[in-house]
Amino acid sequence: MKIVSLALNLPGPVAVARLVAEGAAAIKIEPPWGDPLAGICKPWYDELHAHVTTERLDLKTAAGIDALKTRLKSADVFIAGHRLRALVRLGLDADSLATEFPALRHLNIVGDTSQPDHAGHDLNYQARAGLVQGTLPLTLAADMAGAERAHGAVLALMHEGPGSRRVVGLFDAVHDLAAPLRYGLTVPGGPLGGANPAYGIYATKEGRVAIGALEPHFRARLYDALELPDGSDLSITMLTRTAAEWEQWALNKDIPLVEVSAFS
Repeated sequence: MKIVSLALNLPGPVAVARLVAEGAAAIKIEPPWGDPLAGICKPWYDELHAHVTTERLDLKTAAGIDALKTRLKSADVFIAGHRLRALVRLGLDADSLATEFPALRHLNIVGDTSQPDHAGHDLNYQARAGLVQGTLPLTLAADMAGAERAHGAVLALMHEGPGSRRVVGLFDAVHDLAAPLRYGLTVPGGPLGGANPAYGIYATKEGRVAIGALEPHFRARLYDALELPDGSDLSITMLTRTAAEWEQWALNKDIPLVEVSAFS
């Protein structure tokens, strides 16, 4: 599989890196100023592009467009990460390219498939999905879920045949990730939001642990091992050992309990 990608930041490069790891060859076309990701997280940029050929072209010039189209002649898949109107303006939307490259498969990664021309980034999409609660998210859920969808979309395009096209939306992806919240599973006090003492985060003598004893046999095993009545609060008991000690204890007893990792 030969890929030409214009997609910057995270979703496109993450998807392309996975495809390259699986055997694809990829050329990444960046604007003259480069990919913003290289400026804010060079180590990750370098990792994602280690086996990707990168070039810089000014697509606002005829020479830049001609150079891109030269690379598209031998490509199987063209990946963009632009608002639709931007691709139309450049003549790089699927309809415009179909005349010159009828066999080229086309994938565009947008913010929201229902509003493909609206501006936004991961934070905006997580906020709309209800996943932002007053602090910045610990991960870029929309970008990473979007990357997974983009990866899958490229594989699907290869099966669908020459000239096929798809659009992936970042909000669409994070909206699905937020389904447990929308249906009340993870709201404060919900079944997975604090109502179940066998499913939660607890402070220990040192550090914290995450307990996920959802199934009846795990829950019974947890309370039997702790010699506590079923459904008892575990807060005081968890303070009697360190998180590392509890994790080893749980491993020995086949109970889903792990130490909460702390990233510095």
